[in-house]
Amino acid sequence: MCGIAGWADVGLDLTREVDGVEPMVRTMACRGPDAAGIHASEHAVLGHRRLAIIDLEGGRQPMTAPEHVDAAASAGPAEGGRPAVVLSYSGEVYNFRELREELSGFGHTFRTRSDTEVVLHAYLQWGQDFVRRLNGMFAFALWDERAQRLLLVRDRLGIKPLYVARLASGVLFGSEPKALLAHPRFRARIDSQGLADLLGLVKTPGVTPYRDIEEVPPGCVAVYDRSGLRTDRYWSLGRHPHEDDAEATADTVRALLEDTVARQMVTDVPLCTLLSGGLDSTVLAALAAQVQARAGEPPVRSFAVDFTGSEADFRASDFRPERDSPYAREAARHIGTDHRLIELSAGELTRDAHRDAVLRAHDLPYTFGDVDTSLHLLFRGIREHSTVALSGESADEVFGGYAWFHDPAAVRAAGFPWLSRMQLITPELLAPGFRAATCFEEYRAERYREALREVEHLPGDSPAERRMREIGHLHLTRWLPALLDRKDRLSMAAGLEVRVPFCDHRLVEYVHNTPWDLKTPGGDPKGLLKRATRDIVPRSVLERRKSPYPTTADRLYEKDLRARTHTLLADRSSPAFDVVDAGALARLLEHPQGHFDTQLRRNGLETALYLDRWMREYGIAPE
Repeated sequence: MCGIAGWADVGLDLTREVDGVEPMVRTMACRGPDAAGIHASEHAVLGHRRLAIIDLEGGRQPMTAPEHVDAAASAGPAEGGRPAVVLSYSGEVYNFRELREELSGFGHTFRTRSDTEVVLHAYLQWGQDFVRRLNGMFAFALWDERAQRLLLVRDRLGIKPLYVARLASGVLFGSEPKALLAHPRFRARIDSQGLADLLGLVKTPGVTPYRDIEEVPPGCVAVYDRSGLRTDRYWSLGRHPHEDDAEATADTVRALLEDTVARQMVTDVPLCTLLSGGLDSTVLAALAAQVQARAGEPPVRSFAVDFTGSEADFRASDFRPERDSPYAREAARHIGTDHRLIELSAGELTRDAHRDAVLRAHDLPYTFGDVDTSLHLLFRGIREHSTVALSGESADEVFGGYAWFHDPAAVRAAGFPWLSRMQLITPELLAPGFRAATCFEEYRAERYREALREVEHLPGDSPAERRMREIGHLHLTRWLPALLDRKDRLSMAAGLEVRVPFCDHRLVEYVHNTPWDLKTPGGDPKGLLKRATRDIVPRSVLERRKSPYPTTADRLYEKDLRARTHTLLADRSSPAFDVVDAGALARLLEHPQGHFDTQLRRNGLETALYLDRWMREYGIAPE
């Protein structure tokens, strides 16, 4: 995995402006610690930072193809003559071997073993439609010198991030906002409506809290040329008839998962799995172990996180009924993984350097507090042993695993279902001026109605089926992208590539079109996934109630959080109070010790603190 950054302007000679791109590329060092490169042409400068995963020697970038391109043209990291096409690529294309074989049949030759070169040749062969042939997670920039055109391409589900900013003429782009903010011609400003989108946990495609910075939406290509900047969609979730019965559906799911995991284990660096003891991670670990065994390789490594003293501190709740560690150990024994536990103390979770690392990773006041801090520290610990990890994101969204999928009140509600149990900040904690200026509740309601209009139905769908398909679509297009973004930022800040097999678009499309009764037979959350994998998952895990990512129950963490919030309230000059109501925040602190014992209750305090740090450190305020 890598980081990209650059600048394109068909009206300027950018060969004299490389100094403006170099600081952008430097901000991507965390995403690509192994190598750096910049390619400058008259109207485009493409930069790259590399985390070497496949073909460690041959995959250097930006990668170019020569001016006189034909079917037999070869691409490489250093070509003689003037390049016709330049690629700065971040991601993994898991079907690159099949594509390389197909392209070889057209006469293409290859100098490297990298998927980057395959992507470049695929564009040379098929033009912009080449992206429909890619299976993977990716975000890349491709400059076509012949057409004077820049393509900014993002994968179907938004696994890899990609941002673009409009200048007076031309555009900047980068894997993260920090790359664009580093350009000397760009000034950071808050877009209050975009900030409301983030704080409301809406995740409208393309929207960011930065004025003039857009996210390339998942499944889209942003095209910049002499006509300006436009966005073309190449993929969306459609509705198709499902003809398979329960047994055939489970068999298809199993086959897709086996194929996906095998593809995503191709790497030239050490690989591991995350193993929490939940169904999703256990399925991936078991399938990965089978791949390793067939190849005659040592047992797959697995990692879990826990907190010092958690056995004594843990208090069960409906939201988090059980600790993960006992299930993770049992799953590891059952599968035969080389399992390791990374244990974190409250002191590590409260350290300023670690909280700041989370802020810098996000470039946003978007945090779930100790959940994000512990996740980043887990990734740092894993990075000491492995460079690539498999993770279970999107299984809940695809297979209907969240509790609110099965809560009649949440299903009936005219709003995003997750808001029934998960919010960054409640409307009551927002400053009246900010709340009124952004029409916070009305904005969130309109975004909900807008999202519903995207959902496709078949004429024969029952009202119940239509509603559950809407719920699934909302999660895959508005909730999952936020979780993927969080996982990407916190892992790449540690130099770790996280792959997400449940996000394979073939699996997502197939299960999205599977009737709800087949997905959750008898109301069993993720029942289809259980049926497809019951022979490789221990019974205890199959029967376990869903429990989200763990949080610390150590009272020292709550004590630190209260102290930080009191310090914030003592400084009424904080820019955060343009967004957060100080009086409401103070009243929240009146709850007795022990009230902030869960992530959900802490989120308001955490968000206020991160807003303050973000606005101060990034030098921005609402306009």
